[in-house]
Amino acid sequence: MAMSHRRSPRSIARAIAFALAFAVGSPATALAAREAPPPPVPGGKIGTLALGRYACELPGDAGGPAGKPMPDFNFRIANASSYKAGGIRGSYLYTDDRVIMTGGKLKGLRLHRISEGFLRQIAEDGSDGEMRCVLISRK
Repeated sequence: MAMSHRRSPRSIARAIAFALAFAVGSPATALAAREAPPPPVPGGKIGTLALGRYACELPGDAGGPAGKPMPDFNFRIANASSYKAGGIRGSYLYTDDRVIMTGGKLKGLRLHRISEGFLRQIAEDGSDGEMRCVLISRK
């Protein structure tokens, strides 16, 4: 005589709940999926600077010129994340509002992007330094 395998309503409900939890995920998984993803790098969102030539200078004084040119720091953003300074191509990393020259003549130079086309050198203590670099021509 064959045995019948009848399931109780309770065991059927448990099986359905398990299947749904497995298919959809746990409430913690659903909550995590709704949260914003972490930034791609620890410094924040990656970007690029506006293409063109940047002239760097120190502030002048009230009785003289508006600024003291610093031609050794002038550079041109060539494309994407590369620049050229003194005929030497280099690379930079722009995350959040910080620019770090990672290769080339200006390697190690750290800049704070104040606005599009206006950068200020970052001092040793992390504050904005005196030197500023301004976009003077596009491309």
